[in-house]
Amino acid sequence: MDKKAKKILFDTLWSTAGWKDTRNISFSGENFEYAKSKGLMFEPVSMHHDECITRLKHLAEQIDIRDTASAFLSSLSTRNVYVRSAITSLTFARELELHTFSPYVSLPNHNGMSYLCGICNSHNMGGYEKYNNGDLNVLNFERIKWGGIRLSDILYCLFDLEQFEKLLQSAKPVATCEDYEILRQILKKVATIQPKDGPSQLEQALKDIFKSNKYERKVVIEILACIDILKPGSHTRSRRGGENDWVFAEDWRGEDGYNRDTATFFFGI
Repeated sequence: MDKKAKKILFDTLWSTAGWKDTRNISFSGENFEYAKSKGLMFEPVSMHHDECITRLKHLAEQIDIRDTASAFLSSLSTRNVYVRSAITSLTFARELELHTFSPYVSLPNHNGMSYLCGICNSHNMGGYEKYNNGDLNVLNFERIKWGGIRLSDILYCLFDLEQFEKLLQSAKPVATCEDYEILRQILKKVATIQPKDGPSQLEQALKDIFKSNKYERKVVIEILACIDILKPGSHTRSRRGGENDWVFAEDWRGEDGYNRDTATFFFGI
């Protein structure tokens, strides 16, 4: 990854105070063109839901789930967090059937009709009818800094898999023995955490297992929940402070442990 282009991306969107106001940012100029030439910044994208789904399903047929699993594992020791979410993007893409936009009416707008797709929503995915001037730079920033945030949005899944496919053509991520051992330690911690502890407690328990910050660990836990390795035993549990910050792992508790068959399917352990 080009360091100068990465710095341009980060300096454009982020400061020591956090997010910059992207409404006042003009994606143009010499720095933008340089970062774009290195594949780290992008022009706004406009796309209908149906095109997004068609492209997403095509990628789902082209990419091997074993490559995404190896990439996820490899990131545990290298801290190349930008390869982590491909495993969730591919899982979502495979589970989602090829379909056309079907309005979801449970979230009405001014005309009583949502711009979200009901079929995507039934798969716990976010799919808008149209993406007008979608900002791929924000998605790429989140992917590189934390490992991805909007894991179930169809535009993110498409972008993530397109970037992963390009990566496979140049430098396929390969898991090492160290990576497998880190995963074993993560799963051991999952299996031994207190029964009523939730994802926030698990995040803290993982801080000494692999090099990461709080937000990176949260994404790892969310990814494991996305692919059903961390599968909640119930969705009606009471929540303590901090647990509403989670999406896929929100209802998971220590008593649920982890799904050994799924861990074997993805990682062979």
